[in-house]
Amino acid sequence: MSSITRQRIGKYTYLSESESFWDASNQRPDNNKTRIGKIDLLTGEPVYKQEYLDRLAASGQSIEGMRVWDRAGEVRGSVASAAGMGEAEAARHIIDSVKDFGVVYFLRELSKKIGLLGILQEAMPGVWQEVFCLACYLIASDKPVMYCEEWVASSAGFDVGDMSSQRISELLLAFGCAERNSFYRMWHRYIREREYIALDITSVSSYSEQIAACEWGHNRDGENLKQVNICMLFGEDSRLPVYQTLYSGSLRDVSTLRSTISEFAALAGNTDIMIVTDKGFYSAANVDILLDDADGKQPCRFLMSVPFTSKTAKRCVEAERNEIDRVENVVLTNGPPIRGVCKPCEWGGGTQLNTHVFYNPEKAVKERNELFGYVASLARQAAKDPYNEKLEKEYREYLDFHRDGKSLEVSIRNDVVARELETTGWFVLISNHIDDPQTAHDIYRTKDVVEKSFMQYKNNLGLDRLRVHSDDRMQNKLFVAFIALIITSAIHEKMRRKGMYKRMTFDRLILTLAKLKSATVGGKTILRPVTKEQADIFEIFGIALPDYGTLEPTEPKKRGRKPKQSTASDIG
Repeated sequence: MSSITRQRIGKYTYLSESESFWDASNQRPDNNKTRIGKIDLLTGEPVYKQEYLDRLAASGQSIEGMRVWDRAGEVRGSVASAAGMGEAEAARHIIDSVKDFGVVYFLRELSKKIGLLGILQEAMPGVWQEVFCLACYLIASDKPVMYCEEWVASSAGFDVGDMSSQRISELLLAFGCAERNSFYRMWHRYIREREYIALDITSVSSYSEQIAACEWGHNRDGENLKQVNICMLFGEDSRLPVYQTLYSGSLRDVSTLRSTISEFAALAGNTDIMIVTDKGFYSAANVDILLDDADGKQPCRFLMSVPFTSKTAKRCVEAERNEIDRVENVVLTNGPPIRGVCKPCEWGGGTQLNTHVFYNPEKAVKERNELFGYVASLARQAAKDPYNEKLEKEYREYLDFHRDGKSLEVSIRNDVVARELETTGWFVLISNHIDDPQTAHDIYRTKDVVEKSFMQYKNNLGLDRLRVHSDDRMQNKLFVAFIALIITSAIHEKMRRKGMYKRMTFDRLILTLAKLKSATVGGKTILRPVTKEQADIFEIFGIALPDYGTLEPTEPKKRGRKPKQSTASDIG
């Protein structure tokens, strides 16, 4: 049995059709809600969506006298324009018709500029507008997806109809692996010239028991939840995401490298793959994978960090400890200079690799002082309270206790401190094609775009929890977030290159653009004036100021057979 319920959100009261049912899987009653209309602010009377009225009419029920609320959120058949109204009534109607314009216009034009919108349209022609709309919502709003419908209704520039929770659920089942892979293939070909591909993994936790890929594993956030691992490839020059794939939450980083490279190579075709990875991917097996030239394939070019759990890294440090601190070994950074050398080494069956050994003297001194200070304070605490249960582990690690008669003496384990400081300030990279320490350092340090992007995934895009309950929906929700991440990455990179962070944050940029509004009066759409700050943003990003005429969304031009390859200067 269905009923009509009301929900107040902001100044609006929305009408929903609620149908109760018994959830057999969870053994409890539940209900489905479908948005069917709202209360008109002018009259206080209900107005209904056309599809709801059509459904009533088809079932034989009378819809006489029921007013229509169209997809743009305006009432039809009752208030056609502000003409003929009293001043107060006309003012209320104009206020009700004001919509957010600036953010949608900015995101749409930027997506055209970087080639994203045309590729999205070509890869998934049936749903590209809805996917793009949902991606824009993730960027512009910090609310759950369930509120997307209200955001779309208050924004100008979308022609996607109803974006209710039910419609979004249907959208997340409306495309699949073929469409996603088509997008990845075209997107990679469009943005790639010869840039390094950074690779890293993050995990996203979920409460769901119905997603097969969600498994118990090493949770990077320290949460007691099942998770799914997301492996992403990122262009280090364009600073844009190139490809992502998902793995079961129980797999560790080193288990996923071969599969990821194989998948990406299949999509990218005959292009050089140059991988930059952190120490979580280091293992002899993974190095062999990257060097594999079987079946006539060229080995991958790579730059990989080596952890100090490896004897190789420790031997390299010991070999350079007394000779690295020379002027000729200086490597320039954004901060104080460090030292770096490159030495050849043999790997496996005679393959020669380049080992890059780096030493940061300022970091070494800083961490040495911090450790000395910590151990000294620990020793003083132990002299006063040797049986402190909270510090028992630290006592055992750094201190020795000796009883001399009735007194208890505390001494520092200097050998332990010395071992911990052996690799402080040092790090080691290996590569099969880079032989210059400065180049190796610069390439590796730009890999932080991956970590920052994963943080955007979880924090800015609201994906700290996967609030979906099936594999298909999970894959497609993460794909929508991937589209949003491409756009946000392009924004961040432009802001970084133009020095915009000195005067505004990413959130401030979005809020500034959100102040640009449009209003519909008498069927005519009018754009509010563009402020100087908004105009400056459009100019920096190379986006034309919006026209003061009709503000209907325009479709991107379809790409030709051989689209112009975008470069770092185009995107940055």
